[in-house]
Amino acid sequence: MIPIARPLLGAEEEAAVLRVLSSGLLAQGPQVALFEQRFAQICQVRESVAVSSGTSALLLALLAHEIGPGDEVITTPFSFAATANVIRLVGATPVFVDIEAESYNLNPELVEAAITERTKAILPVHLYGNPCNMPRLQVIALAYGLALIEDACQAHAAAIDGQAVGSFGTGCFSFYPTKNMTTGEGGIVTTNDPTLAERVRLLRNHGQKERYQHVDIGYNLRMTELHAAIGVAQVEKLEQFTEQRIANATLLTQYLHDMVLTPVARPGYRHVYHQYTIRVPEHDQRAHWIEQLRARGIGTAVHYPCPIHLQPAYRDVPKSYCIGNRDETDEYGVPHLPVAEAAARQVLSLPVHPAVTRADVMTIVREVQALCR
Repeated sequence: MIPIARPLLGAEEEAAVLRVLSSGLLAQGPQVALFEQRFAQICQVRESVAVSSGTSALLLALLAHEIGPGDEVITTPFSFAATANVIRLVGATPVFVDIEAESYNLNPELVEAAITERTKAILPVHLYGNPCNMPRLQVIALAYGLALIEDACQAHAAAIDGQAVGSFGTGCFSFYPTKNMTTGEGGIVTTNDPTLAERVRLLRNHGQKERYQHVDIGYNLRMTELHAAIGVAQVEKLEQFTEQRIANATLLTQYLHDMVLTPVARPGYRHVYHQYTIRVPEHDQRAHWIEQLRARGIGTAVHYPCPIHLQPAYRDVPKSYCIGNRDETDEYGVPHLPVAEAAARQVLSLPVHPAVTRADVMTIVREVQALCR
């Protein structure tokens, strides 16, 4: 079976973990500090703060920007639910803006229509490793005095004209095992604002400025030394991993672009292919493709089968908080976001990770072409 995802861990990660175990220092030590330093360099920022997960990174970024009850945050309906969940967890309201059909990312042309006096931030997602139109979103955020928080959980080493994602605003990354690099579990917040970084550090560690001196109410959302040690080893491999993903994606597109809708990246945008996602025109046909590809030893996944605004947990979001086609609603009165909803019916991810060999790519190509005939 060619799996849809596979973490690549080797002797370097094993040795790093054993060194930490031998040291007896397992939490918030030199490996965390080193990992933060290395990852800040990759993201071209002054500060990074390692935390327990990508969700923790998003949560702490919102809190550090003092977003809470009564506030609104503009975001995408087409992402993993954590993107919107953290907005609600801090007491704010997500405002869902429809996506671009080609990039699957937040549509900047619709964002201004979503801004109200209660809007405090824009939270775009670099979905599948494809950067959002950050230059345009930066202009909008600056014009309206809004925080810009990047959900870069799928976009390690992605960039626009050489500028790394996670440096346009406050960056949030995940190191879950299926991501482009992993720490086993973990996340990080990136920023050029030392005051914001210090706020995240306080909040991740019970609000402690010094040991047993709590200057704020905080959480236990620290990264462990074990996870950080894996991260230090993985950072050294990230560029190699990224180049292999891009090479695999390029080969897939070379053979499939005339048969299915393949991923598109704007000129100057470095798409790092956390997922290689095509479109299968009909929902029933997609189910058939998944079944047939599995039977032929090819793993697939659907990212994501239901937009967030249509999830049961979001049925109580008012109609005015969906910016798309307000003239049509579903049976619950929720407005349609037609581009996101069409994507949810059609997208299908194929294996593209660094463990996929050229022979694997050609097998995927052959089987997808057979389904297209």
